[in-house]
Amino acid sequence: MATTDRQTATLALAHALSAAGRGLPVFPLSATKLPALRSPHHGEDPPVQCQGACGLPGHGVHDATTDPAAVRALFAAAPRATGYGIACGRPPHRLIGIDLDIDTAHGNDSVAALQQLALQHLFTIPATVTVLTPSGGRHLWLTGPPGVSVANSAGRLAPGIDVRGAGGYLVGPGSVTAHGRYRLAPGTAHLTPAPCPRALLRLLTPPPRPHHPAGRVSPARQGQGLVQFVRAAHEGQRNTRLFWAACRAYEHGFGDALADALTDAAVRTGLTEQEARAAIASAARLTTPRRTL
Repeated sequence: MATTDRQTATLALAHALSAAGRGLPVFPLSATKLPALRSPHHGEDPPVQCQGACGLPGHGVHDATTDPAAVRALFAAAPRATGYGIACGRPPHRLIGIDLDIDTAHGNDSVAALQQLALQHLFTIPATVTVLTPSGGRHLWLTGPPGVSVANSAGRLAPGIDVRGAGGYLVGPGSVTAHGRYRLAPGTAHLTPAPCPRALLRLLTPPPRPHHPAGRVSPARQGQGLVQFVRAAHEGQRNTRLFWAACRAYEHGFGDALADALTDAAVRTGLTEQEARAAIASAARLTTPRRTL
């Protein structure tokens, strides 16, 4: 291992131990932001759905721990780790990560979108730990109350806003990835994660949708409102509306079935078919289940 790689791994361990000392469960990450340890069940057929019950390392976020000895052991088993993940939803902090992406390709301003949600639902975005990402985005760290589980989501609150809760993880500050370093925003290093505002928490934990066993609604019918939403777009909001609608369709499981109708609606507003297909493909990639920010 090159000297720089060894130094990066040593620093990653130091940052991870510091986070663990503050009660944040951690585990090693590679430069791709994925878990640095291969699953002990890799290649098994049929695939094994194990969350660490076997007692072996290599279960991603389920390896996360605050025990210094266990953290050292994980990093010793992953000598090429360049960063660390912080498990969300776990006590004592029950961390909730709000990821504000920069998406210039679709004209999304996630910071403005969050501010608009705050105005609309009457809550204040608190001063809290903020991590700057290599892409120019930022992660806001909030804490949740006991007994409340926040699910992971991509773009559900608004285009460009991703959420990580139970079962997800954040890339910790000090981590080095293929695209650069994650670092604490100036003026937030001394802060602790702020409690999630109640109004925002309600948005993050919507009530379950009613079940209608009598008949199955076709994807085309389910997506009529999304198609109309895209058709009503004016110049300057066409990409944003299409991207948001496609995210919702894929999130609810009928994105592919609705892709042609969304494309047609977008073309009617003035986008080219190529632009529309590209935006829908981007939404499909974004809403594919993932566990890292």
